[in-house]
Amino acid sequence: MSAASRTSRFTWSSTYPESTAAELFAWHSRQGALERLLPPWQKNTILSRQGGIAPGGEVTLRLQAGPISFHYRGRHIAWEPGRMFHDIQERGPFASWSHRHSFHDSPDGSVLEDEVEFALPGHRLLPGWLHRLVDQELSRLFRHRREVLLADLALHRRCSREPLRILISGASGVLGQRLCPLLTTGGHRLFTLVRRPPNSADEIFWEPMAGLLDPGKIPAVDAVIHLAGEYIGLRRWSASGKERVLTSRRQGTDLLCRTLAALPRPPRVLLSASATGYYGDSGGSEVAEEASAGRDFISFVCRQWEEATAPAKAAGIRTVTMRLGVGLTPHAGGLARILATGPLGYIRRFGHGDQYISWISNDDMVAAMLHCLATPSLAGPINIVAPEPVTNAAFMATLALLTGRPLLPPLPAPFLRLLYGQMAAEIVLSGCRASSRKLQDSGFRFRHPTLTTALVSLLGLRGETP
Repeated sequence: MSAASRTSRFTWSSTYPESTAAELFAWHSRQGALERLLPPWQKNTILSRQGGIAPGGEVTLRLQAGPISFHYRGRHIAWEPGRMFHDIQERGPFASWSHRHSFHDSPDGSVLEDEVEFALPGHRLLPGWLHRLVDQELSRLFRHRREVLLADLALHRRCSREPLRILISGASGVLGQRLCPLLTTGGHRLFTLVRRPPNSADEIFWEPMAGLLDPGKIPAVDAVIHLAGEYIGLRRWSASGKERVLTSRRQGTDLLCRTLAALPRPPRVLLSASATGYYGDSGGSEVAEEASAGRDFISFVCRQWEEATAPAKAAGIRTVTMRLGVGLTPHAGGLARILATGPLGYIRRFGHGDQYISWISNDDMVAAMLHCLATPSLAGPINIVAPEPVTNAAFMATLALLTGRPLLPPLPAPFLRLLYGQMAAEIVLSGCRASSRKLQDSGFRFRHPTLTTALVSLLGLRGETP
């Protein structure tokens, strides 16, 4: 790009070997496409939208650049179904922004061409290095978009041949917000359980703590994904907080499963969340789904949680209890808290650092859920974890190496126990080395099989991975 020109032009071409242009266009036209394409390392938020990619559709986002946020309002001005759509900035941080997406078939599959013409404030006066920096950032963005789209399309070819009607609880949570766009871009129809007055026919009111769920309000669905439950949090536990965690999971799951079992047409499959905390502290020993439950509070919660699915199993609903590992996302949970210390560096380890973390990227976690829906042979407990668990010390060392940040002194176990009590003992200082063999043997393919590949993608790191 030339610093002397009024605008800059950026082009990016991506090939998708096993997809047609019509399939690519259809994916972009579905609800959730923008959410899937937003880069995880940027804290951008969709504030409102009206319509889709047809002319007249609008979306407003809050864009985050370091400590500064901007509002961006884009409007779609043209489209040719199956071939192209075109959007522009109506209000935002750019002096101007125009983005044309073109789709066509090729001998190698299909091609998506992105043509962006934009100007920054004071565009012609800005130094050349700043223009090059913008070019690099756009390349990073579109490289990520291709990575997501390739993996999502391959997943849907395997798992979304039949559009499903799916009921989801916990859709507004961190995991639900990642899962729903994946499902809708695959062509599935979603209904959500909400604890407020419904805003549309696709929302069904329930109040699990009061035992309220009207079976007459539940539409005919093929599958149910149950994620709702009180957030356990990385904070000191109180007696009342622990009771809420246990009761919300046990009562909510029991209410939902009893209701589903009594329906005239029960769903074919139920996925119900649990956690690898079921096993307790496994030390360095690998644990598979046949292992017995641990003896701590989290293990007790998980056991009660899973046992509450009994009415669904008794009704002949294929039931999968998903023992979820530590989901990695820069937006919430443990990784977000660790990244908050990024400017200074990262804690070398927590306690002795030998405790295992059965991690998994959030994209692989939600992809595994779709895989479980589409795989009739899967039932009972299944570990939703990456193939290579790592110790706490190795996790911190990998993060520091990839980001070029120093490792700070470790946090001693007595200090963590003093600060966080039982939570520190069971979550921060405890470890679980869960096996992903059952998931892999069922045919699931990880997009982020190693911690390095996951962090490079989640943090948008440039260059070759070590």
